[in-house]
Amino acid sequence: MINFSSILLLLEQLPASTSAERYLLMYMIAVLLIVTSLVIIFFVVFLKRKNKLLFDKIKQQQAFEAEITQAQTETQEQTLKNIGWELHDNIGQLLSFANMQLSILKMQVTDDVKEKFKDTSDALKESLAEVRALSKTLNNEVVLNVGFEKAIINELNRLKKMKFNSAELKKIGESIEFKNRKHEIILFRILQEFLSNSVKHSEAKNINIILNYQTNKLVITAKDDGKGFNLGETEKGSGLINMKSRAVLINAKLEMTSKKDEGIQLILNYPMV
Repeated sequence: MINFSSILLLLEQLPASTSAERYLLMYMIAVLLIVTSLVIIFFVVFLKRKNKLLFDKIKQQQAFEAEITQAQTETQEQTLKNIGWELHDNIGQLLSFANMQLSILKMQVTDDVKEKFKDTSDALKESLAEVRALSKTLNNEVVLNVGFEKAIINELNRLKKMKFNSAELKKIGESIEFKNRKHEIILFRILQEFLSNSVKHSEAKNINIILNYQTNKLVITAKDDGKGFNLGETEKGSGLINMKSRAVLINAKLEMTSKKDEGIQLILNYPMV
C-alpha cells in the first residue's frame, strides 16, 4: 500500500536543485491519487450496480413465483367451483330423483316391507344433504355470501356429522372486516385443507378452531387430537405445500406443529392492515 506521508516527507528533504524532479514527482503522485480515486469510485459503482441487478432479479423471481401461485390458486378455485356446480346440479338431482322413486315404491308395498326401505331412504337423504353442503363450501360466491366465520361453522358442522365427536369454533375479540374479501376465501381454503387432512389421516375425534382478532392481525389456530404426523413427511405433501403457497399470497405466516398421539396444530398469522 502506498504511504503518501512518507513520500511527502521525502519531497521536503530533497535539495532545491531537484525542484523540477520534485514537481514531477508531485505530479505523478497527483495522477496516482486521481487514478486510485477513480478505481475506488468505479468499484463502488460496480458493487452498487451488481447489488441492484441481483435485487431486481430476486424481485422478478418473487413476482414470477407469486404470479404462478396466483394462477394455480385461481385454477384450483375455478375447479372447485365447477365441482360444486356439478355436485349441486347433477349429483344432487340424481339423488333427489332416486329418493323420489324410492318414496313412490314405498307407497306400493306392504307396511312390513316399508320398514326395509327406511335405512335406504335415510341414507339417500343424508347423502343429498351432504352433497348440497359440500357444494356450497366449494363455491366462492356462497362462502363470501355467508361470511368467513359462518363458512367455517358450516364446514365444521358438516364434518361433525361425518366423523368428529366435536368440531367447534371459538372467537376471541371483535370481528374485523376484511379489506380484501378474496383473502377470506384463501384463509378458508387453508383451513379447509387442514380439516380435510384431519379427516383423511389424523384419526382425530375432536377438532377446534380459534379466531383471535387482535388490533392489527388475525391469529387463527386449528388443532385436532389425532395421532399426529411426521412433519418431515408432511412437508413433502401437496396439502401443506398448497397451504403455504396460499399463505404467501396474502402475506400470512403459517406454522404447523405436531407431536405423536397429541394431534397437529396449525397457526396462521394474518395481517389485517
